Amino acid sequence: MASSQFRWSSWLKGAPSQLTPYLFLAPALIALGLTVFFPAVQAFYLSFTRYEYDLTQPPVWIGLKNFQRLLSDRVFWQTVGNTLLYLGIAVPILVTLPLALAILVNQKLRGIHWFRVAYYVPVVISMVVAGIAWKWLYAERGFFNQFLQALRIAPQGIPWLTSPNWAIFSVMIVTIWKGLGYYMVIYLAGLQAIPQELYEAGTIDGSDGLKQHWDITLPLMRPYLFLVAVISAISATKVFEEVYIMTQGGPRNSSKTVVYYLYEQAFQNLEMSYACAIGLVMFLAILALSVLRLLLERGTSQSNTV
Repeated sequence: MASSQFRWSSWLKGAPSQLTPYLFLAPALIALGLTVFFPAVQAFYLSFTRYEYDLTQPPVWIGLKNFQRLLSDRVFWQTVGNTLLYLGIAVPILVTLPLALAILVNQKLRGIHWFRVAYYVPVVISMVVAGIAWKWLYAERGFFNQFLQALRIAPQGIPWLTSPNWAIFSVMIVTIWKGLGYYMVIYLAGLQAIPQELYEAGTIDGSDGLKQHWDITLPLMRPYLFLVAVISAISATKVFEEVYIMTQGGPRNSSKTVVYYLYEQAFQNLEMSYACAIGLVMFLAILALSVLRLLLERGTSQSNTV
């Protein structure tokens, strides 16, 4: 009896120090619970329901009918195709081109810091501002068309944002331009962690120029390449602002992405339950990419350890 009382008294004495970290975390956890976790659970529930009349009435449970509707929704599959096109074109460019820029700005040259700043400026510019600026550049009488007409490359100009064949690629250029500096900084951190002695040893062994980057830089930058590939892939699946500002998903849904279609269903058509079903499918896709990233990082770390 005395021993049990001693244990309780000792626990009570140590309880304040054990609870202190949780008390500091409590405000943030409450805020996350109210703004993230609870809405996520509610959205998961709504994806299996439907509002019969309007949003003021409680939803009715319909099971998997929203997902069955997705399977036969032509516009949804068109947006999936557009998103996959983003993944297939934008992601490889965002994996390779920033690495070349990082190697370029990693040189010890006079004024190289200004080049780093210049490449990173698009990252800090708001996507709203960038989208409006690029929309002016893409206009019928914008800078790009006037430049092409002056060179007589395209006398009639190019319908950058008004043609189904050009719209998504025009938006994609903005996404790539906006992300180059961000991924360049990630690569730059990796490059500066590589010992200079390895390049000196490579030069002695006859490896110089591009061959030196192929033999030394790329193998040591593999974790950063995987990281950028997954991050850029997740970002490509969530493209929204540039589409909303520049094309509104048109023309003929040619630039409409999954996220924009979700927004359209939720806030224009007021199909909240159907939008939640689209969001759940998108969440599973992003979750798969995140798990893939963790597996690749674990496999890379194990191979480096061995």
